[in-house]
Amino acid sequence: MLIPLETKTTELEVKKSRFITTAFPVTSFIELKEIITKTRQDNPGARHVVHSAVIGEENSLQYSMSDDREPKNTAGRPSLEVLKGSGITNVGIVIVRYFGGTLIGTNGLMHAYSDSTKLVLQTLKTKELIEMTSLSFKLPYELYDQAKRLLTKYAAFTTKEEFGTNISITLDLPKKYENNLKDDLTQLSSGKLTF
Repeated sequence: MLIPLETKTTELEVKKSRFITTAFPVTSFIELKEIITKTRQDNPGARHVVHSAVIGEENSLQYSMSDDREPKNTAGRPSLEVLKGSGITNVGIVIVRYFGGTLIGTNGLMHAYSDSTKLVLQTLKTKELIEMTSLSFKLPYELYDQAKRLLTKYAAFTTKEEFGTNISITLDLPKKYENNLKDDLTQLSSGKLTF
């Protein structure tokens, strides 16, 4: 899965209606609601402020969408379907529509909202979402330097170190490396390390 690194805005015109689309990082529905409210305040002349969002991690994704008085499932749903297919999470889309005076029909609306979402996502910078985990262990002083090299190898970063009789280390690392790091640390300490 990917997450957005920035806020991006694009504009699409369909039969004189303007569809101004903004994609942005978001991690909660409260934050999403605040952004939608601010967008409404910033665009008092807009006919509709449609949104879609995907929040969470791969096994616990949550979705939000609104047609904002457009005909049912012609605005938020097409935008959300594009968003779901993009593989991006923790992302919100707000589409501000300024009506151009010409009706574009339900099919036209569905295309306009999905095309607006595709357009903004094409330009959005993203990075891979890496699931992290925490790990704590104690080790003797003589293994400290070797253990630190292993932490670097597995992209772990130390969040806390305490120096007493032994050294206590707490760290965060990508979950996919957790078992490998544990195995290497166990081997390094000849099985004496406890997690």
